[in-house]
Amino acid sequence: MPRLPPLNALRAFEAAARHDGFVGASEELHVTRGAVSRHIKLLEEHLGVPLFRRHARGVTLTEAGLQLLPVLTESFGRIASVSRRIASDASELRIICPPATSIRWLIPRLDRFRERHPDIRLRLTTDFHGDLGFDGLDHDLGFSIEHWPGRGREIAMQLLFDVRMTPACAPVYLARHRLDRPEDLAGAALLHETQDHADWRAWLACFPVAGVDAGSGDDFPNLDIATRAAVMGTGVVMADLVLCQDEFAAGTLVAPFPDMVAGAPVGGVCLLGRRDRWEVPKVRKFREWAVEEATRQPLPGATPPPSRR
Repeated sequence: MPRLPPLNALRAFEAAARHDGFVGASEELHVTRGAVSRHIKLLEEHLGVPLFRRHARGVTLTEAGLQLLPVLTESFGRIASVSRRIASDASELRIICPPATSIRWLIPRLDRFRERHPDIRLRLTTDFHGDLGFDGLDHDLGFSIEHWPGRGREIAMQLLFDVRMTPACAPVYLARHRLDRPEDLAGAALLHETQDHADWRAWLACFPVAGVDAGSGDDFPNLDIATRAAVMGTGVVMADLVLCQDEFAAGTLVAPFPDMVAGAPVGGVCLLGRRDRWEVPKVRKFREWAVEEATRQPLPGATPPPSRR
């Protein structure tokens, strides 16, 4: 491989050519005019041809200089662009998180992560991963469910918390409807976070209450919207004890049957990332923080109605 010209000499020539002289180049590079002149002379000696014509009014490029300038300008520009991207990638953490988990768990806690790691710029996408699940190409980490079918071996997983579900409704709905026994749910308006009604089907698989049709009721895009509908008094939602703990704590949701809590066949909420980037500092720092946040939250329970007759 032929020996490349000195990098400093190339940089000095490119700057001088853009500024039509050595003064502008010296100001940009923070060196003396004489240093710029010496670098360019070194480059001309290396190439064996003059790059500038020197005259009383300044300098102009020779034919060789005209050929070299655009190549260097493009090359230095690409180096700068890639360097900025690499530096940004090292400090920017890209996370994708489904809407309900994002709104109800992640976003309220993110300020604590930013305070602990101010050097990491976090970019959050609140969306679902799509039918193929998390691939780790566009995001460093993703929130997902534990037992996603067909997940590749290149994806690592970190469990954060279990999913625990129980029927819940607003006190005003409970006042209008008798829900003294689980069988009374047969006459209730069921609210679903997905079109396949997997939430109620999973609970009924654990508690096969006679007469309750998991296929009935209203569908919503996600748990957050279904829960808001329940708080408005429109029906009974299958509440997640972690993601709905604010409503239980405030009393805007109550659980008619607080002891009837089921897990989810899809497993708990977890973090996903590519194994080859699992220990990258920014990824590891977020994983450690998320596990700490999941551990510090009190084990939630369903809030029963104030009184049962």
